[in-house]
Amino acid sequence: MFDVLMQMAALIACGVLWRAIRPGGIDVETLRLSLTTLVYYLLLPALVLLVLWQAELGVASLKISAAAVVGVLISLLLAWLCYRRLQNRAFIGAAILAAAFPNATYLGLPVLEATFGAWARSTAIQFDLFACTPLLLTVGILTARHYRSGEMGGDENPLVTLLKVPPIWAAVAAVVLNARGVTPAPAVTSFLDTLGSGVVPLMLLSLGMSLRWDTLRLSRVPAMVPVLVIQLLVMPLVVWGTGSLLGFSGEQLTALVLEGAMPCMVLGVVICDRYGLDTAMFAAMVTLSTLLSLVTLPLWFALFGG
Repeated sequence: MFDVLMQMAALIACGVLWRAIRPGGIDVETLRLSLTTLVYYLLLPALVLLVLWQAELGVASLKISAAAVVGVLISLLLAWLCYRRLQNRAFIGAAILAAAFPNATYLGLPVLEATFGAWARSTAIQFDLFACTPLLLTVGILTARHYRSGEMGGDENPLVTLLKVPPIWAAVAAVVLNARGVTPAPAVTSFLDTLGSGVVPLMLLSLGMSLRWDTLRLSRVPAMVPVLVIQLLVMPLVVWGTGSLLGFSGEQLTALVLEGAMPCMVLGVVICDRYGLDTAMFAAMVTLSTLLSLVTLPLWFALFGG
């Protein structure tokens, strides 16, 4: 597990280094946005279609979703209880989003695949697309609206926002094809695999580019402690308990725990910007939780899978 994380960390470090030296003079935010857009609209949908089309879907998929939903909702509730008395509403909103939603795909997928093999990609994708993403674009958006500054972000229906997510449509198509017993032609599988192979390195590079070292201040750490505890320690325990009750064991349960133990999601930065929440603090939580996860993830793996 440690070797796997070191490989992931090396790719993230490449993104960090790129942000620092800016080869070719290209604006790093423009480059990062281009990479994430490519992944979001083309490469990730191709990978989702490939994996879920051939995956064993059924009751286990519902159980994976249930474990993720329980983990997210309990984490969201705990974060609200920790921060509800603060006066800074922009910070409260950012903290709740950071504590409740893990980086289930952009870091979870490569970590699970490298640790357990190709089968674990299905677990990561289902954990995210069947639970985390729908909750983020419904409950998460409603939370951001509640704590937003003025009328920022507009009032688009969260369900409409959810329907605009390309990987969701790829997942729906894959589930339909899977349920109907349609077997993908070798040429189609090869094409999707070629596109999907770019997801992991580009996601990790863009993650490194998104880390905001300028937001890390020692004075801010105490305010972030509840978020870090909930995201890196409490959520995996909740997912473990829920997964165990639902009958998961062995590597499948360990994979679920690791998904729950992922650091704060990167996409929250965009939501914070859109709704006028505390983007700097959210970015600091993403950066610090990502660094700490290099320690906590091997510990969780040693506890449940080592």
